[in-house]
Amino acid sequence: MLKLLTARYVGNFQIRLEFSDATCGDFDGHTLLQRIGPLLEPLRDEAYFQRCFIDAGALCWPNGLELSPARLRQNIRLIETA
Repeated sequence: MLKLLTARYVGNFQIRLEFSDATCGDFDGHTLLQRIGPLLEPLRDEAYFQRCFIDAGALCWPNGLELSPARLRQNIRLIETA
C-alpha cells in the first residue's frame, strides 16, 4: 500500500512529497484550491496551508482535510533523484 513518507512546504503553495515507492515530486496546492468547499477555505491562507502534516500515510491539515497518497501520487510533478 502506497504511503506518504515526507511532506515539506517549499513555498508558493507547493509541497515536496516523498512516497513509500521512492517517488518524489511537488504537489501544487493551487490546483486543489481551484475547487470550492468548506475544508478548502482555510487553506487559501498560505500560513495555514503550510501547516500540513502526515497522518497514517496521508497528507492532512488541522481542519480535518485529508488527501490520499494514491491521489497525490497521480497529481505531482515528478522530481528526478540521483
